[in-house]
Amino acid sequence: MKRLPLSALQAFESAARRGSFRVAGEELGISPSAISHAVRKLEDLMGAALFEREGRAVRLNPAGEALMRHVSAGFDEMRQGIEMVGARSVNLLRLHCAPSLAAQWLLPRLRTLLAKQPGLEVRLAAGVDYPRFEHDAFDADICYGPPRQEGLIVVPLGEETVTPLCAPEMAARIAGPLDLLDHDLIESDNKRVRWNHWFESNGVTPPGPRGSRFDRSFMAIAAAVDGLGIALESTRLAEREIARGQLVAPLAGKANDVTYVGHYLVFPRAAKARRAVRMFATWITQELDLPTPRI
Repeated sequence: MKRLPLSALQAFESAARRGSFRVAGEELGISPSAISHAVRKLEDLMGAALFEREGRAVRLNPAGEALMRHVSAGFDEMRQGIEMVGARSVNLLRLHCAPSLAAQWLLPRLRTLLAKQPGLEVRLAAGVDYPRFEHDAFDADICYGPPRQEGLIVVPLGEETVTPLCAPEMAARIAGPLDLLDHDLIESDNKRVRWNHWFESNGVTPPGPRGSRFDRSFMAIAAAVDGLGIALESTRLAEREIARGQLVAPLAGKANDVTYVGHYLVFPRAAKARRAVRMFATWITQELDLPTPRI
């Protein structure tokens, strides 16, 4: 296999991405003619044209498009690797998180986390797809439900209490579990603890579906604040709304709540060598009043 100069590949990638030798030169800090010369050298070494040249504009031809897909992916991998082992990576945490926990619990605490760890940089992405850590895009994940991948370090994030929550004015009309049958019940479609489970644990035949349905807990909580009905949600996720008096638990001490471990902090074994990951694991368990994990 021919050895291709990295500088020529870099010039090609920039010109292909920018669609201009001039703009690529500005990006790389060299002249447009240097970009053109590097691309020509790459084309000669490969024995194939890569661009269609139209005046000052350039456009990838089919061969260039095929090469660009692989070169772009390669440079992305290089950037991630350099970032992973570089000095800056010491204070960089790339975190994936379940959407409702990110919005309702983690984001409100980021200021506290960053104040305790000066220089820490957090990159946070939320989604329901569990990252498999195959492409080194994330250092850790806070997932909802047990992790689906083997070989990870798993830190359970403690029990959560799931209970009916509603606006204060609605709570005045609820004295026991049977009173819930007279109200709209907000359903969270992706919740592991659902209304049927709660009613059964309180010896009540579950009613038929009625009321609004949402696929994320943070939307169900917002709907309950707006008086659309009663949500069956985790008091951890709704702690801000409860603290502000926007939501109350009308059956606290009057019915059986459901407790379960809903969220887990997970990360690859190799990631435990990174200070940012160890620090975050310590911080989040302290925030939840859990034993500090030994990792």
